[in-house]
Amino acid sequence: MLRVRRRRDTKHVTEGRIPMKAKDILSRQRDPGETRGLYEDAAQRGISYREAIDKRRVGPLKEGIEGLTRFDEPLPSSSTDPMEVIAMLDSVGSPATMGMAGPRFFGFVIGGSLPVTVAANWLATAWDQNTGLALATPATSKLEEVSLRWLNGIFGFPETTGGAFVTGAAVANMCCLAAARHATLRSAGWDVEQDGLFGAPEVTVVVGEEVHPTVLKALGILGMGRNRTVQVPVDDKGRMRADALPSIDGPAIVCLQAGNLNTGAFDPAGRIIPWAHERGAWVHVDGAFGLWAAASERLARLSAGFADADSWATDAHKWLNVPYDSGISFVRDGDTLRRSMSLTAAYLPMTDLREPSQYTPELSRRARGVEIWAALKTLGTDGLRTMIERSCDNAARFAKGLADAGFTILNDVVLNQVLVSFGSEEVTKEVIRRIQEDGTCWCGGTLWQGKTAMRISVSGWSTTPDDVDRSLEAMIRIAGEVRAESGPEKDRQGTS
Repeated sequence: MLRVRRRRDTKHVTEGRIPMKAKDILSRQRDPGETRGLYEDAAQRGISYREAIDKRRVGPLKEGIEGLTRFDEPLPSSSTDPMEVIAMLDSVGSPATMGMAGPRFFGFVIGGSLPVTVAANWLATAWDQNTGLALATPATSKLEEVSLRWLNGIFGFPETTGGAFVTGAAVANMCCLAAARHATLRSAGWDVEQDGLFGAPEVTVVVGEEVHPTVLKALGILGMGRNRTVQVPVDDKGRMRADALPSIDGPAIVCLQAGNLNTGAFDPAGRIIPWAHERGAWVHVDGAFGLWAAASERLARLSAGFADADSWATDAHKWLNVPYDSGISFVRDGDTLRRSMSLTAAYLPMTDLREPSQYTPELSRRARGVEIWAALKTLGTDGLRTMIERSCDNAARFAKGLADAGFTILNDVVLNQVLVSFGSEEVTKEVIRRIQEDGTCWCGGTLWQGKTAMRISVSGWSTTPDDVDRSLEAMIRIAGEVRAESGPEKDRQGTS
């Protein structure tokens, strides 16, 4: 059993100490007693931070943010005691952190990292495996392989599906679209990896008007252009309109959304994917959080038809609740992903096993599959379903509480996203500002189809109905104060 030592007195951290010699610091790093004390001290600080996350305010205080200036110092010429370094990180850094790991952060679709995934992350960090080659890192490569197989089963993807464990949905979208670029141009007789895009056949890219910016960013990085897309109108829920699809001819990629970032709505995959495939187009799905609806029988109707696409991008640091960073790309034909990402170097020992480096942009990368495996192994299908459904139930609780209080819910709450207007643009923005300042919870603002709104994203595993009610009390109280101060005329402006 790990016994954590009492922390060393760190009052001196901000007062300065006699500098250490470099040879002393390096030799002490090799001392098992010294390093154990360092690891235990850091572990205890992390444990204390997580144990207090439910009780602390969500947003940092102004004083905590101002205290970050203590990091603004010249790079020291002499070495510093590692215990002092960790103590300074904790004493200066921790008070300025956002409570994203806690139960009342609703500003973005961010999971709160299950305890087992934090522990797995610590262990994987201690392993320090550069998971690029199966021969060099057999344990973490195997965990990626198993995790991918489990994920394919959850989402209903075929066994041929290949995957890449990357930083997040932005890079996952890029990997998938690179595979799409490879396949569509290859079908036109062009090898884009060898010959580039100069002189290549034109690829038509179709997106919805509310496409996520990371998809456009990926298109820009891949040389297909952010502004060269054909945008399809969306309906009043943010879904791509199947009755307004363009005429396409030649190499084409159609990008769908599983979970609109504002409303949580799903594009009509059952109508669009067959239409695209009949025309020889590749279909990619940006499912950063919505793809996880497939884990719930109750919600699976939302993701119906999406498994027929050719590629999918999602995040594990959202609804799977693993630590940052963790995204996953899936491509139905795993060989296509491999061909678009592969590299050859004489010094790299390749095997007949799945080689992680052949599926991602990186050669050097951390072992992200460890935390994904730990989460799935711990939760099982029942636990995963419960976690997803609980978030959706809590979102519905938010919507009902705010609607009952007289505020306008702008979206159909089909998943974990709630859009609320407190009146005019001015009033809504002021309510958001004061909610963030209050610290009970944290929500962000958005502009959706011309309306200013507060967006509530419920994704954390630890959020309970009590957390929702506590947050509702603060929201309703603050909104009432702002509306009373603004007067009836400003209050009415912008309402629907």
